[in-house]
Amino acid sequence: MKIKVLNNKNSCLIAITSILVLGMLGCKPSTEREAVLNQPVWHQPVPGIWKASIGNPQDITLLKAAEATPNTGAIEQLSKPEFPLDKAKISAEVVDGKTYLRFPLQKGEELFGLGLNFKTHNQRGRILNLHMDHYGSSDNGRSHAPVPFYVSTEGYGVLIDAAKYIQVYAGTGVRVNADEPPVLRDRNTDGTWEAQPYSDAVEILVPADGTDFYVFGGDSMLEVVQRYNLFNGGGTLPPKWGLGFTQRVPTLFTAKDIEKEVADFESHDFPLDFIGVEPGWHTMAYPCTFEWEKTRFPDPEGFVQGLLDKGIRANLWINPYVSPIGSLYPKIKPHSGSHTVWNGIVPDLTLDAAKNLMKDHFLENHIDIGVSGYKIDEVDGFDQWLWPDVATFPSGTTAEEMRQVYGTLVQKMTADWYREKNQRTYGLVRAANTGTNSLPYVIYDDYYSHEDFITALINSSFIGVLWTPEVRASGSAEEWLRRMQSVCFSPMAMLNAWADGTKPWSFPEVEKEVREVARLRMQLLPYIYTAFAKYQQEGIPPFRAMQLVDGFSFKSEKVEGKLDGTANPYAGATIREVKYQYMMGENILVAPMFTGEKTRQVILPAGKWYDFYTGDFVGEEEVVTIAPGLERIPLFVRDGGIVPMIEARNRMPKAGEILALEVRHYGEKVGTSKLYDDDGTTFDNEKGNFSWAILKVEEVDGKLQGSMTVDRTDFFGYGQNATWKFMTKQ
Repeated sequence: MKIKVLNNKNSCLIAITSILVLGMLGCKPSTEREAVLNQPVWHQPVPGIWKASIGNPQDITLLKAAEATPNTGAIEQLSKPEFPLDKAKISAEVVDGKTYLRFPLQKGEELFGLGLNFKTHNQRGRILNLHMDHYGSSDNGRSHAPVPFYVSTEGYGVLIDAAKYIQVYAGTGVRVNADEPPVLRDRNTDGTWEAQPYSDAVEILVPADGTDFYVFGGDSMLEVVQRYNLFNGGGTLPPKWGLGFTQRVPTLFTAKDIEKEVADFESHDFPLDFIGVEPGWHTMAYPCTFEWEKTRFPDPEGFVQGLLDKGIRANLWINPYVSPIGSLYPKIKPHSGSHTVWNGIVPDLTLDAAKNLMKDHFLENHIDIGVSGYKIDEVDGFDQWLWPDVATFPSGTTAEEMRQVYGTLVQKMTADWYREKNQRTYGLVRAANTGTNSLPYVIYDDYYSHEDFITALINSSFIGVLWTPEVRASGSAEEWLRRMQSVCFSPMAMLNAWADGTKPWSFPEVEKEVREVARLRMQLLPYIYTAFAKYQQEGIPPFRAMQLVDGFSFKSEKVEGKLDGTANPYAGATIREVKYQYMMGENILVAPMFTGEKTRQVILPAGKWYDFYTGDFVGEEEVVTIAPGLERIPLFVRDGGIVPMIEARNRMPKAGEILALEVRHYGEKVGTSKLYDDDGTTFDNEKGNFSWAILKVEEVDGKLQGSMTVDRTDFFGYGQNATWKFMTKQ
């Protein structure tokens, strides 16, 4: 690898110095642009992760904004890989204040990540401008999570730690002196001519005079992702109530309206763990005061406490732009940017003074009276809504940098407030970036494609963020049920009725089926909570792409386009990808159905797979076509899979509550699985107050038999005995 730094001011000096040095060494000088200043210095901050720097890394970066602390202990439990790339084929240089990076690619190699993409999966062959923004219906890099990290099927990952609008050419540019140039073809006579010739490199442009960058190794794609997540502190572990069902109410609902909403959920016997209170709770929103509107909420503390008495949490909508009519405005104005958003000032959250003023205001008005979390809106885009790139901030942070990290800063700030009170929170956010893995927020947006929502859920697992395919409205009962099924198998089961007041029972003809899938999510609490514990402690995404599953061998397939003299004279290949199935936890494969589908294909990894509901054998390392009917979302369990469950209920359990545990086993294989538990609400688990149980299935006298061993019974909420259910006939 070569690291080169050039700019207009000193290029002549560099060239002269290089000529003199090379002359003294008896070497011939190279051109000015190829002047080598120093060899790369790679070092390992933790095993399996290598860091290098070029030029002058910026004062604010993605990792610095997140302030994540690597979980070195967990990283050290992973394999000890060698550097996974040919260092000689990695290059970095700074020219005219811009950083150019280049990483090699092999034939057949696929790349995943590079932001929260909604339509595409394998990113090789694409050009992305990683720019924080609202998703605009195109995977061009403008996204709610423009994370500059990619993971390869060759078992490595690359991260660029720059809070800039990063341009990525993911195997598209072809250099004249390419190590592996494409085959030269004549379009006139060669039917295999390609409009996009083969490229053997990822090239990255960072608009800054330096950056830090990292290479992650591993013995599999999953381990690379684990290492990336653990380097960023591990994943978040939500409170148990955060994994229940949430209903976001219409914008101008009053306290009485919300109390009636809760009563309606009870009358319909439907799960509900937290209520989302939308912008009408403010005295002014767009911009916000963060102060209660007294005609709609005359007694905020009584309102919040009344919900808590019913076991329901309140989550408040905000965007962080301060209204001139609010009491916070004159205090925080000196610590805010030069431009407004919807006439609200933008606090410079890189400054402690601004964060402390926000903290005092939010504690007094929300958290100290029992509010359990936030929905952080409008921290992503569009350009015409947020501050322009000509804006300035008192810290000296540029507008571009602030755009890339503002969602991270708001997440970190609010999460820290709850941590200081020893209360876990779980909320929603519109913008996240590298380093936010451990922060308790799930991304959402205003786009509304069911299929693309599932692709985004899958892609989120490569970049250390969580995404929810929220439900808002539907054109039919079928669509309503299909969307509700998907959202109940995601990081947050949410119905967002802010605009139209929809309810889970808005389509009475499928109310029973909607209730059943919501209840199934509640039953799966032990399984889902354990998956999140592994996310926190081991870096394994709780919902993840099939490429991260051992034994999954399918790769993207090219589908050749046809030349068309009018529509597409340069037709190229499109890609057939696995975008609509994923794993939840270690054993359950989820295959959502979409409106109008009667059948669908499912690609099964190696090993035998069984139907979740019946225990029947489905297939083994093959593509199966299923026709599941409308009532259930298709779910499959690997051979030997163990799934711990509780009885159906409408609230997540309180700390200290003991629940009866049913453990299901699928297939023929023996084996073990782990089950995690703690108090479900505090950070006492970080002090060692948690428990792991070993669930074991072994063969005794020709029959399968299950057992459970608990290491810390004082932190285990499922008693000492489990009821075992062997789903597959022996």
